[in-house]
Amino acid sequence: MASKATKNAGTGKSLLIVESPSKVKTIAGYLGDAYEVESSMGHIRDLPQPSELPTDMKKGPYGKFAVDVEHEFDPYYVVNPDKKKKVTELKRKLKDADALYLATDGDREGEAIAWHLLQVLKPKVPVYRLTFPEITREAIERGFAQLREIDQDLVDAQETRRILDRLYGYEISPVLWRKVSSGLSAGRVQSVATRLVVQRERERIAFVPADYWDLTGTFSRPEGQDAGRAFTARLSSLNGRRVATGKDFTDRGELKVSGQNAPAALDEAVATALAAGLQDAEFSVRSLETKPYTRRPAAPFTTSTLQQEAARKLRFTSRTTMRVAQRLYENGYITYMRTDSVALSDQAVNAARSQAKELYGAEFVPASKRVYASKSKNAQEAHEAVRPAGDTFRTPSQVRSQLSVDEFKLYELIWKRTVASQMEDAKGSTATVRLGATATSAAGEHSGADAEFSASGTVITFRGFLAAYEEGRDVNPDLAQENSKQSEKSEDKRLPVMAEGDALDASEVTADGHTTTPPARYTEASLVKTLDELGIGRPSTYAATISTIMDRGYVQVRGSALIPSWLAFSVVRLLEEHFSDYVDYDFTAELEEDLDRIARGEAERVKWLAGFYFGDTASEPGLKPLVDDLGEIDARAVNSIPVTDEITLRVGKFGPYLETGGTVDPETGELTDPVRANVPLDLAPDELTPEKAKELMEIGKADGRELGVNPDTGRMIVAKDGRYGPYVTEVIPEPTQEELDAIPTEYYKNGKPKPKKVERPKPNTASLFSSMNLQDITLDDALKLLSLPRVLGEDTDGETITVQNGRYGPYLKKGSDSRSIGSEDQIFTITLDEAKTIYAQPKQRGRQAAKPPLADLGADPLTEKRMVIKDGRFGAYITDGETNVTVPRAEAIEQITAARASQLLAEKRAKGPAPAKSTSRSRSTAKGGAAKSGTAKSSTAKRGTAKTGATKTGAAKGGTTRKTTTRKTAGAGRTATT
Repeated sequence: MASKATKNAGTGKSLLIVESPSKVKTIAGYLGDAYEVESSMGHIRDLPQPSELPTDMKKGPYGKFAVDVEHEFDPYYVVNPDKKKKVTELKRKLKDADALYLATDGDREGEAIAWHLLQVLKPKVPVYRLTFPEITREAIERGFAQLREIDQDLVDAQETRRILDRLYGYEISPVLWRKVSSGLSAGRVQSVATRLVVQRERERIAFVPADYWDLTGTFSRPEGQDAGRAFTARLSSLNGRRVATGKDFTDRGELKVSGQNAPAALDEAVATALAAGLQDAEFSVRSLETKPYTRRPAAPFTTSTLQQEAARKLRFTSRTTMRVAQRLYENGYITYMRTDSVALSDQAVNAARSQAKELYGAEFVPASKRVYASKSKNAQEAHEAVRPAGDTFRTPSQVRSQLSVDEFKLYELIWKRTVASQMEDAKGSTATVRLGATATSAAGEHSGADAEFSASGTVITFRGFLAAYEEGRDVNPDLAQENSKQSEKSEDKRLPVMAEGDALDASEVTADGHTTTPPARYTEASLVKTLDELGIGRPSTYAATISTIMDRGYVQVRGSALIPSWLAFSVVRLLEEHFSDYVDYDFTAELEEDLDRIARGEAERVKWLAGFYFGDTASEPGLKPLVDDLGEIDARAVNSIPVTDEITLRVGKFGPYLETGGTVDPETGELTDPVRANVPLDLAPDELTPEKAKELMEIGKADGRELGVNPDTGRMIVAKDGRYGPYVTEVIPEPTQEELDAIPTEYYKNGKPKPKKVERPKPNTASLFSSMNLQDITLDDALKLLSLPRVLGEDTDGETITVQNGRYGPYLKKGSDSRSIGSEDQIFTITLDEAKTIYAQPKQRGRQAAKPPLADLGADPLTEKRMVIKDGRFGAYITDGETNVTVPRAEAIEQITAARASQLLAEKRAKGPAPAKSTSRSRSTAKGGAAKSGTAKSSTAKRGTAKTGATKTGAAKGGTTRKTTTRKTAGAGRTATT
């Protein structure tokens, strides 16, 4: 391996750079002392925010996007502040190296990272590009045998994607800020994903349920083989006409087919009468059909199917799946987890077949290898499916002790799927029986009706791949009971032996009522599946996309269901009405295919970006002309959703609220004196029915209701409906003109008078108890609430004890010592003696006591310091005694392993201490001194160095030249480096 790599003799080591620090130790162990392995810690540079540009560039062509759209969409890159120390370290180590190996990941993002490293490091030694699809000795050896140059097409595709997302977000997001709310964002994939979730909720809101009935019976043979063995059948036809099921109704609650061909929709009266008339009827078998059953194994995992299956079977979020998979890959347990391919290498196929034969028997392995074809045209990520690493696979039991709980679960899932993909089909038979009878006189007017029931059962005679693995199914997250029934139906079920004409006994015939259900909300698994099927975005970015729409407040999770906020409704409406193409599913999928064409070298980056941004033809105007010619957007209309003819939901600055009544001012067009009501934050959009809206409006009518005057202060007390619940408060009167006149007038420097301010006292305010409501609360109730905290008296140590209501319920307070009490009712009944008894008991968790660690992770392999997880003021954090890092919000404490903690601490140390706040003058001074300390901007010719390959001895020229501003050659990126 070393002889192949070291083509240029030298005295120093070869420097090999990977993305993640977690790979360094493993790869270094395989390579030996001839190589120094370092990590770039991911991306080292990116497009800066326009506000971060140098002062002289903010008003130039780069000022809006950090991209010069007028000159071939030239990007201006800067080294990320938290990577400057890392870049300096890599440059220092490169000085002593004989060769540079760029071993970042093999997808287009990894290719771009390798290119950026080449541009920033400016190596003067031979440069080689290689990839490791898995971190094993065999894969590393194969990587060194396949050295190549940086793939400029992949780099162009990634750069195009980055510029495209910058143009999309920076042009459309400001429209959302102006017309919906500040701080919102639009994105090429996130906006479409949000639209999918909103569209599903719209379908649920418009859904009209339909009621229908059917019959189920329990039958058995009275004699012969399997006599007495019961089975269940459902009424399938009545008088030769098919009986309607839920699938026969539209979302408007109507039958899909009308007229003579319409199925028979039974109501309760008919179903009940038929059940009575068939209870003692003579049933017989009318037909019996048996067909062979074959089921093939699912293909090995792609990124998308891995996320879907982990969500179904392991209840992992997409983010958790990708994070755990990343750790498994970096530590040599699985192959690269970002892939669109279902193909397996010959070594992997042989390993899977060998393991299946060893564990399950030769009969479970087909004579010929199974070959799976990828549906993706994209070549940039289609390397190999996600599978266990190595030319031979380790079984889950062999690695259990080496993995965390989540890592083991995911590895086992990947192992099972991979092995099963090379096993035999499951085989059996499916029998379908039809049985019927004529209703007796007990059916009343339906006496003599011909009723036919049907049932089916599948018998697995050879389990095949099912011995190792069975693929999960998407379920309705809102219908746990129905999902359970569906699961029971899917189980292996055998019908008793019977023949046509056999008599059957009906032990029970029952009438069952059903109501159609609205379309199921998306779960993370089903949303990932839909995005993948539509060809929107890359599966490797779905986890980040879903996290983004949650963080932006567009979507929240209830159980496993994704529920859109009313804010998302406003955002999607604006985008649909004014940027329809940019949230169109087909258009977005075409964008993705265009990016793949660039990656394959079939399209040119600059030409494509020009068409997207400036437009090609009148029918395709481009993003810029569309934004420039938007016209007036009615913000009030965008943020309004009719609930009834009289009630409208508005999306306001402080959340959604209902509005009705009022009069329109003819001069301003503003609505005056409307009745408003807050919408509870936990109320899903489809739960805001007209009835619920009217109920909330009744609460709204009581909002601001005057309860009476507080005798202690002389101020009016009103009941209010706030965003976080109902409360009572005193009304502080506005200052009188005499009070304003008594205040001396102050003036601005320009001579204009400053507005006069009167120091107004803070009103007494108190939340209502959970047992109270806004409509019924009285003045006496309000005075009691406003009297809190209630003083109980002094404890034996002289400290005063009070009782009050708080955010987390009622509690006692004595100095800094707080104790919870049982219920709100106790606030006005608890006595001093009872409070003393509570304080006499030891506190469960005292503030002064040191909190034990939440988890002890052992020694950090990098620093050998003890790592623990502690509970801090702002949440859980990891510490080694010197460096602290917050536990990521999306990660559970139980999921943090020693390796993950070490990685987080290493990343935090690499960032260095937070920069001190400084004035604009001091920042200006710092910039002025940057050139002296070696941080001046330098230019880099992109195309001139990108093709450095194994045969070149000099990767760049003039690596020490510094310039303040430089125009690059065609297609080259402007760069600020250190």
